[in-house]
Amino acid sequence: MLRQYELVERVLGYDPDADEAALNRAYVYTVQKHGSQKRASGDPYFSHPIEVAGLMTDLQLDQETIMTALLHDTVEDTLVTIEDIEANFGKEVARLVDGVTKLSKIETMPENERAAENLRKFLLAMSEDIRVLLVKLADRLHNMRTLHFIKKPEKRQRIARETMDIYAPLAERVGMYEYMREMQALAFEQLEPEAYATITHRLEALRGEDSSEVDAIALKIKQVLAEAGLSVEVTGREKHPYSIWQKMSERHVSFEQVTDIMAFRVITETVADCYAAMGVLHTTWQFLPGKFKDYISTPKTNGYRSLHTSLMYENSMRVEVQVRTREMHDRNEFGLAAHWAYKQHDKADGQVGWLRDLIEIVDASHDAEELLEHTRLAIYQDRIFAFTPKGALFQLPKGATAVDFAFAVHTDLGLATVGVKINGRHMPLRTQLNNGDVIEIIKGGDAGPQLSWLGFVVTGKARAAIRRAVRLKEREEVAEIGSKLFDQIAARVPAKIGKKAIRVAVERLDMEEPDDLMFAIGAGKISDREVMEALVPGCTSEFDEEEEWSSRDRQISIRGLTPGVGFELAECCHPVPGDRIVGLRRKGERVIVHTIDCLELADGVDSDWLDLNWGKRSHGAVGRFAITIYDRPGTLAEMAGVFAQHKINVTSLTQTHFDLPFATYEIDAEVNDVAHLSRILSALRASDAVAQADRI
Repeated sequence: MLRQYELVERVLGYDPDADEAALNRAYVYTVQKHGSQKRASGDPYFSHPIEVAGLMTDLQLDQETIMTALLHDTVEDTLVTIEDIEANFGKEVARLVDGVTKLSKIETMPENERAAENLRKFLLAMSEDIRVLLVKLADRLHNMRTLHFIKKPEKRQRIARETMDIYAPLAERVGMYEYMREMQALAFEQLEPEAYATITHRLEALRGEDSSEVDAIALKIKQVLAEAGLSVEVTGREKHPYSIWQKMSERHVSFEQVTDIMAFRVITETVADCYAAMGVLHTTWQFLPGKFKDYISTPKTNGYRSLHTSLMYENSMRVEVQVRTREMHDRNEFGLAAHWAYKQHDKADGQVGWLRDLIEIVDASHDAEELLEHTRLAIYQDRIFAFTPKGALFQLPKGATAVDFAFAVHTDLGLATVGVKINGRHMPLRTQLNNGDVIEIIKGGDAGPQLSWLGFVVTGKARAAIRRAVRLKEREEVAEIGSKLFDQIAARVPAKIGKKAIRVAVERLDMEEPDDLMFAIGAGKISDREVMEALVPGCTSEFDEEEEWSSRDRQISIRGLTPGVGFELAECCHPVPGDRIVGLRRKGERVIVHTIDCLELADGVDSDWLDLNWGKRSHGAVGRFAITIYDRPGTLAEMAGVFAQHKINVTSLTQTHFDLPFATYEIDAEVNDVAHLSRILSALRASDAVAQADRI
């Protein structure tokens, strides 16, 4: 653990103007407040925030970040408040500590929700100040270094999985490769202990056979480049166990078949030297086609810049080589953290495009599961590069389509997309893009995203925006039906209903907007009686509970049952009075009434079959309709008008398919009998809005 003077000296070493007194106060404060608390390792708890602060000094971050690292657990784990932090250390440190603290207090959530909520808070906090991310990544790295002290294996596995799924990819996306590699290695040891032990043992055996091979290859590369007049620094290393495991899994090969276990890094003085060095390497040794990557001219999303290649060294040994300048190397290893050290006060410059996309995904996601899906899509995946007609460059994951590109340019462009030209040719929207494609998106005035797009888009941003737009469209259509049904309900109350009465009714029903009420009516989530009572309290008291109005007046009796035996109408076929019916009876259960042609009867071979009939006065049951309408303005309202004309109460409405120019709905509605249902079908089929109408 760093002593107080050691930590302060580190900061003053790269920032002579730092406030030494403030740093000392923060150190003493965290030691005092954590007091006698212990970690799982038995060490004093305050050793953890001090070590996190030490990691921040390695990145040469500003004093506010160092103080935040020292104080980041005080609010969560002691009696200290954010107000205390602000009073003692100022507004900026308090804001940063609050940002880190927001990422905690989620331990009582189910696992997936916990991970998703952690990610949601993480991204929102990052959007305010990237230093929150840097502290949190250092916090997670130090916790991973001491993970083996936790006794419960299931807890170690959960933390390791969360690190592998969320924190290591985020470290990669901000370019902090050293953090990423160490997190992956530590998590891999917990998640796949047998594989980790096997690969580690094999690597040790290889070192024993020829411990000098890495150094020998590095020296040879340096000599070849020196002979060409290039002054370079060359280092070599074995790939870490998780990287080797990834290659074994992806290629389905054994350890012995992984040929590129060694990787070398060439550090040059200038960008021109990078390309010159690569030329020398490619003329000295055979390079593998398809393995040359130029991340200098087209950097990765996180700002990573380097040249990559794979060479066939002597004895057919394959080695990876990366070539970069010293400045590129520093920024590549520590990404945004290094960038912050170069340019501390230009905060906006650190807020990269992919981070803005992730924040947009947070806003668009419907629930925790959906958020996790979208953000993981955004964090992972290799990239391709495509251009707008004006030459703007966009990076996308491999497999991305024209629709993904449109949403990458702007969400509004994605929502208005109707067609695309790729390299000047009209192509289907589902066409996968290749490196260097020029994409021209064609917009439509009244266009909207299609549900079918979810079958081929690959970016989290596109999926989140499409789902949100489709949900909003469905809600608008259901609310439109609800508005028609509301007019019928309002006509039955003993008063004239105006806008003020509707606003008051919305408040009585604990809703926000009149649209919420119309949606609830259209979706069958609220009864007519509840709406009437909200509009005019007491107006339904004159109605008998069992004979409220004709559309709700159900009087069902079944002949052929033993007196006292209960029954229910089957959900699969929705029998209504007038249908030919049979009953299925299993021992100890109610009789289930089906139509004679119901396909579910085939599953009733172990049941008693009863020949049943409707009672003479039976009327009123739920019929189910499948209705396909033309997708154009007003058609949904016209369909609702048909139900209204026949005084039908719609109890539920669900969109089942949406494929331009048609939309198909499954609708449950209360009907009197078969004849009534047939009249409704005839009226629907006669409507210009309806393409097809059938009973389910």
